Amino acid sequence: MAVNIVLYEPEIPANTGNIGRTCVATGSRLHLIEPLGFRLDEKSLKRAGMDYWKDLDVTTYINFEEFLEKNPGAKIYMATTKAPRLYTDVSYEPDCYIMFGKESAGIPEEILVENQETAIRIPMIGEIRSLNLSNSVAVALYEALRQNQFAGMRLEGKLTRYAWSQGNVSDV
Repeated sequence: MAVNIVLYEPEIPANTGNIGRTCVATGSRLHLIEPLGFRLDEKSLKRAGMDYWKDLDVTTYINFEEFLEKNPGAKIYMATTKAPRLYTDVSYEPDCYIMFGKESAGIPEEILVENQETAIRIPMIGEIRSLNLSNSVAVALYEALRQNQFAGMRLEGKLTRYAWSQGNVSDV
């Protein structure tokens, strides 16, 4: 299963770098809709993505219309603080798209109105404006992966100097 993460006009290179690293770690594809608030060769973008950026499956688009043209029939969930439905209330299909808006303004309301049936939100308390973009991507992405049993992902880890044993740790 490969989830597609879409960033609509991202502004902060460190967020996009972190999201790129998350995409590599999960086998997800990253789609960037221009204009971007940075250049893709910026040092801070690469620093946040660390040495994983070279392994990232990333595509850029001139605008939202080009994105739609090149991904016809895509099931796109719109992550927004304005949605009436929670991100846990939908069933994510394999190869679905989860779109996030720019840090300063989110997804434009004219796009949201046309996609209200797939608009989702992450709950928060009070009048907090939003979570950090890279955190929001991780929350929604891992819910989609969980719903699809983390298909193709490594589900167990191991210690390097010790071994797990009935809940206890012992020397290897």
